[in-house]
Amino acid sequence: MEKTVIILKPDCMKAGLSGIVLDRFIKAGFNIVACKMMGLSSELLREHYAHHADKPYFPEIEEFMSSRPVLVLILEGEQVIERVRDLLGPTDSEQAPEGTIRGDLGENKMLNIAHASDSVEAAKEEMERFFSAEEIFASEAV
Repeated sequence: MEKTVIILKPDCMKAGLSGIVLDRFIKAGFNIVACKMMGLSSELLREHYAHHADKPYFPEIEEFMSSRPVLVLILEGEQVIERVRDLLGPTDSEQAPEGTIRGDLGENKMLNIAHASDSVEAAKEEMERFFSAEEIFASEAV
C-alpha cells in the first residue's frame, strides 16, 4: 500500500472545508493513517518548500502557509499518490476542472485547498518531516 502526505492549507481551514475534502478522500477508498493539526514554522516551511525558498515569491508562500494552523495527514491506498493528485486537479484552481477538489473549492494557484506529495520519494520525506513513527498507524488500526 502506498502512502501520501496531504496538507489542508490555510484557505481550506479558514473556509471550513476540511470535512468536505476529507469526505472525498474517504469516499475514494483511502485510509487516514495519521492526522494532526499544527502551525507551520518558518524553519519547517523553508525545509518543505526548499525548491522555492530562494524565489522572490517565497515570502508570500511562507506568510500564507503560516497564517493559521493546517491539517496534515497521511493517506494510504492503492496508487494513492496519483489518485489523490487526480482528485485534487491541477495546482492552479482556475485551471482545475469542475468535479476536482481544487476546481470545486479552490480559488487560484496559492489558494488551492491542499498540498499532496508528488512522488513516492517526496511522500517518504514529507512523512518523516511531519510525523514521528509513533504517530503513523497501520490501516488495520484505524
